[in-house]
Amino acid sequence: MRLSGKVAIITGAGQGIGAATAFKFAQEKAVVIACDIDFDSVATVVHICRQTGTEASAFAVDVTKREQVDEMVAKVLDTYGRIDVVVNNAGITRDARLQKMTLQQFDDVIDVNLRGVFHTAQAVVDAMIEQGSGVILNASSVVGIYGNYGQTNYAAAKFGVIGFTKTWSRELGPKGIRVNAVAPGFIDTPILSTIPKDVLSKMQKQVPLRRLGKPEEIANIYAFLASDEASYVNGAVIEATGGLTL
Repeated sequence: MRLSGKVAIITGAGQGIGAATAFKFAQEKAVVIACDIDFDSVATVVHICRQTGTEASAFAVDVTKREQVDEMVAKVLDTYGRIDVVVNNAGITRDARLQKMTLQQFDDVIDVNLRGVFHTAQAVVDAMIEQGSGVILNASSVVGIYGNYGQTNYAAAKFGVIGFTKTWSRELGPKGIRVNAVAPGFIDTPILSTIPKDVLSKMQKQVPLRRLGKPEEIANIYAFLASDEASYVNGAVIEATGGLTL
């Protein structure tokens, strides 16, 4: 198993891509630390992970609250003595056109999707440096590369995540820590639940594969990047869009 024994923290693991990543990591025999602001949902994910025979723990964590992130990391280190992988997956949307976007909408998305990534990465980096190894994986988006109508806040945050990834890969690569990002396209997750069916249909037609992506397809990329098979991949932004941008 590619991730056997690796201690992996996954944020936003209660649903969607985060839950799929937790399941995939469990199948690959990682020790899964599943975090989400909704404890009930992440506890269900952990229950399913444990059915694979791997260790898994659930934590209620709001990534915008640094004290909650630090407390979770401290407990993981106290229990396992190391952290091998972090998947910074937690994210939200609060869409509106520039003229209509409120400061609260802007701040909410920046706090979770950008500041939350910073909090979690900074909380684990000292432990990774001390052990001389680690993998930090950041959730960007095709929107962070090309922009999208009505998503000023989301595009800014996801573009910022790419900046984090490029910068940290330079800073931490010499210390044995790889940092990469994944930029999904349109993925069939609850984050799309507010989009009307006719709009979703148009979105699918824009994709050469003529379908939305599946959370499991993104989870597979995270599993590869977290594994030693990707030992020379550092500072990359992997687009998984079904050819949307061709």
